[in-house]
Amino acid sequence: MNIGLEGSSITRPPFFDGINYSFWKTRMTIFLQSLDYQLCHIIVNGPRMPTRTIDGIVSPKPENEYNDNDFRMLQLNSKAKHVLFCAVGPNEFNRISSCDSAKEMWDLLEVTYEGTNQVKESKISMRVREYELFVMHDNENISDMFTRFTTIINSLKNLGKSYANQELVRKILRCLPKSWTPKVTAIEEAKDLSTLPLEQLLGSLMTHETTMKNQENVEVKKKKAIAFKASKENSESDEDGDVALITSQFKRFLKNQRGKKNFKMNYLQDEEPSKREEPTCYECKIQERMSKPQKERAIQEKE
Repeated sequence: MNIGLEGSSITRPPFFDGINYSFWKTRMTIFLQSLDYQLCHIIVNGPRMPTRTIDGIVSPKPENEYNDNDFRMLQLNSKAKHVLFCAVGPNEFNRISSCDSAKEMWDLLEVTYEGTNQVKESKISMRVREYELFVMHDNENISDMFTRFTTIINSLKNLGKSYANQELVRKILRCLPKSWTPKVTAIEEAKDLSTLPLEQLLGSLMTHETTMKNQENVEVKKKKAIAFKASKENSESDEDGDVALITSQFKRFLKNQRGKKNFKMNYLQDEEPSKREEPTCYECKIQERMSKPQKERAIQEKE
């Protein structure tokens, strides 16, 4: 049977298939109250069976002595039993079908899925610890945090443990991160926490959360713009540096080439006189210094 379809009708009781009893119990209680508030009273406290008192002794009243009010109370008990039967599956039906009153049926389901009083106390202790240690997680939004918080306090309420609204409001404010301190202080100064509805607190926190996210988005965009500008300036600076380096290297190259050229020219100029001088024979120089008779004599001696 589809639980979703059952829950969409205001004329049929919420269906219980053995899963999530606390959720079903809460819905079932409200459904019974909507039909007839006395139904819920009969289920929780039991039917008032017709009795009579004779000589100070109370005994069940015979059916032939029932009055209209007695029949109405018995009819309400039967109606409550019928509603419970219609709300459970085959397994739960077999479990509670032998019960005489709606209260017995309700108590049996409660013990089966919530445990005895000792088990309840253990569950309460566990849930109370979760409540006391409750904090808002990192990267968790207000809505998700409030859902977790509501689950804990509703579970405690179903187990018979409840907190005053003022305590719940203060707990929510204490569980927020340090970044929320200014908002918490503003709420504590501007609101009366003893009368502040939990839903109103949730709305105020969600509004502030939206404002914070918008501011963060603006800051992120600014940081990206600054980073892009700095990156562009660094890129242009690097390009200018590369151009300056290439220019400097090229100038040194030209200077070196010009130096080599000057050196070569100077070297050639130094070499040209020596290149223009032809080798002179030692004997010829001697002959140039001789007189004509001496030259003739020297030629004759060679011959």
